[in-house]
Amino acid sequence: MSGSGTRPTAHGLLPADTTQDVRTRGADLARQVAVLPVGSFEQHGPFLPLATDTLVACAIARRIADAYPVHLLPPVTISCSHEHAAWPGTVSISSVTLHAVVRDIADSLRRSGVEALVVVNGHGGNYVLGNVVQEASARGERLALFPAAEDWQTALDTAGVRTSPLTDMHAGEIETSLLLHAHPEMVRAGYESADFVADDRRHLLTTGMSAYTESGVIGRPSLGSAEKGEKLLNSLVDSFGAYFSLLTSEGSELSELPESGRA
Repeated sequence: MSGSGTRPTAHGLLPADTTQDVRTRGADLARQVAVLPVGSFEQHGPFLPLATDTLVACAIARRIADAYPVHLLPPVTISCSHEHAAWPGTVSISSVTLHAVVRDIADSLRRSGVEALVVVNGHGGNYVLGNVVQEASARGERLALFPAAEDWQTALDTAGVRTSPLTDMHAGEIETSLLLHAHPEMVRAGYESADFVADDRRHLLTTGMSAYTESGVIGRPSLGSAEKGEKLLNSLVDSFGAYFSLLTSEGSELSELPESGRA
């Protein structure tokens, strides 16, 4: 039986640090910070790969690691994609499993001397990650979820993205731009004519995505560009500074944050 031909692969998603690299990088910090990209393995229409959310989370995390002395972790590549189950190739785990995986990773990091963890989420359906961070913070642990909605909005404004997060829900201008910049070899022809808008999705969690789109696209990928993708990443890296300051400070009060990190 023959295979389906050559398949594109994304290289460089796994960090190449040694244990000494991690020790040296955190030597001058009040506490070390690890960054965990969490993506998904779900349909993104006919032109973006199933691994899109993982590629996006890794691109953000990699840029953060280039700019800040953090411990970059390998990605969690399968998460909560149940709303995309109607499309072949989509794989999900339960929210309970994802919650346990992230909590176990945070516990393991603390045992090895890395006290703080930032979860870089690339998939909007991973609602449980907010609960993981809330519960950990209540226990006195140092966790954060990035990017927040405000970080994304700042990035969209900075990059000149024309669609809103509501309209550009899946495989649209934002994700297409990020992959055109970070992994152009993974973007297939057809995104230029794949726009589809479905802003009223109030029954999404009940019906799944297939009730709103046949192609799997909700957004305007035709507006995507590598230039916008680069500007999105640059803005998110800037926004991360407030998170890094909070997690590495001796205290944890908002008064210690730079102005850009305050509500």
